[in-house]
Amino acid sequence: MSVDVGNDESLALRPRRVVKAPAVRREELIDCAQRLFLAQGYEKTTINEVIAATGLSKGAFYHHFRSKEDLLAAITERFARESLAFVTALRADWSLDALQRLNALLALGRDWKLEHIRELRAMFTTLLRPENAMLYHRIVEAAFGVLAPALAAIIEQGAAEGLFDVGDPRTAADTLLWLGNGRRPIVMQGLTLAETDVEAGLSLMLNRVRAEEAIIARILGLKPGSVDVIGSVDDLRAMVVAWTQA
Repeated sequence: MSVDVGNDESLALRPRRVVKAPAVRREELIDCAQRLFLAQGYEKTTINEVIAATGLSKGAFYHHFRSKEDLLAAITERFARESLAFVTALRADWSLDALQRLNALLALGRDWKLEHIRELRAMFTTLLRPENAMLYHRIVEAAFGVLAPALAAIIEQGAAEGLFDVGDPRTAADTLLWLGNGRRPIVMQGLTLAETDVEAGLSLMLNRVRAEEAIIARILGLKPGSVDVIGSVDDLRAMVVAWTQA
């Protein structure tokens, strides 16, 4: 008995399965899910849509993730890892006192935002939509889960060094993080305004940030002007201009 396996030409025309490492496939699934969640909203996106967008089989998908909730967790974990990179860089330099370490953490955040301004604009213009509320809050929680203990350690160091006058370091850290998170609506309003009037948008954001710096100084028992959240006016202007041009 003979079996017809087709000629060489028909075999050459068949699509070949691309074999990738499991870690690469997993990251591709996370990237695809993140794009769909941002575009459609987490609740409206189905697993079948993620699978169709990646071109994988259901079996391949479920090899990496059991549910849509697992995908959401993976996205938030990735944001947490990026936040951890800031903390790791600071821990490497023990020559800094606590105030220098705090301002260095803020500076690292500013530099990262400026470097990734195009991606941030694409993300936050969709992430802050009402339909993406769950995804936004999960990302914030993941980042805070990493940053809060690290910030508390800096505040505890400052108290030990006699630089900070604060009661409970973790409560102070949580307060500072939520203060910054509450800034986002004002920042988005300022960036929208800057599309037509850079200086007006800049003024709106600058007033908010300078008020925050004064509040943080009071919480930590520091002199006014000790904490540098946003850098110089020129630094903020450069970020605003980069956002409008992204």
